[in-house]
Amino acid sequence: MQLFKHFSEEERFAVLRNLCAVTKHYQKGETVLHAGSENRYIFTVLSGSVKIQNIDIWGNTSVLNMVEKGQVFAEAYAFLPGEKLLVEAVANEPCEVLLIDTRRIFALPESEAKNKLIQNLLFISSMKNVHLSRRILHTSSKRVRERVLSFLSEQAERQESRYVTIPYDRQQMADYLSVERSALSKELSKMKAEGLIDYHKNTFKILI
Repeated sequence: MQLFKHFSEEERFAVLRNLCAVTKHYQKGETVLHAGSENRYIFTVLSGSVKIQNIDIWGNTSVLNMVEKGQVFAEAYAFLPGEKLLVEAVANEPCEVLLIDTRRIFALPESEAKNKLIQNLLFISSMKNVHLSRRILHTSSKRVRERVLSFLSEQAERQESRYVTIPYDRQQMADYLSVERSALSKELSKMKAEGLIDYHKNTFKILI
């Protein structure tokens, strides 16, 4: 788990016990966190995945992130008492989530384990900022093709392969890139016909 990177099993169990961490289960489509609510918990996905999304006043959905097993979400709001969530977290599939009350983190006695926990939180927060910067980069162009190319290029670089698997279905990919699903599907078909890419479901092959 991201939050307990570099922890021994003994350290992890001891810290979780001191934090009185709890687990919750959610079914696909069930809301984990509601937009407009306040939050004091750090959430870690133990199984399944959670979708972070924003729904505007007209009902348009924009997928901001897909949180996979071992990853953390809502940590930024957890350290800002009174700050209302601008997004919502929804179970993308049946999942189990670990909840840690941030007030208990501050109450932990000074130790190497506490220092490592805080260092991991800082690392996670920094990575989230990088992720948001990448999304801004992907959606900066007005053209659907440019958004797709930017996204797939970044995925290829991260996965160090021209064969890439993305964590989104077509609707989620369209939401992430802030385009209409029909426009995305049309552009992907054109790119495939032109020999730029090949794909099957959420696996893509970059051909040139």
